[in-house]
Amino acid sequence: MEYIYGAMLLHKAGKEVNEANVKKVLEAAGVKADDARVKALIAALQGVNIEQAIEKASQAQVVAAAPVAAAAGHAKAEAKAEEKSPEEEKKSDEAAAAGLGALFG
Repeated sequence: MEYIYGAMLLHKAGKEVNEANVKKVLEAAGVKADDARVKALIAALQGVNIEQAIEKASQAQVVAAAPVAAAAGHAKAEAKAEEKSPEEEKKSDEAAAAGLGALFG
């Protein structure tokens, strides 16, 4: 992961993402750079628009998080509905009926 982070850091800083720069970033972070992994990373990034890749990744996270949040909200609503005692339900029904009666005078 540190190799990818190094490349992203270089991109964000507006520097060219190449073998020498990735090695410098890794060494500055105290990571012993493996030449083969650096070369593989640079080869994998050839022709890749990093901005688009980041944007697509962030959109995928938002889309994936939405159903999870909805399910959590639904579970909380069900838990609250189950917590009502029969007396609370009766009072709630009476209040609703009184409200309807006021509408029709």
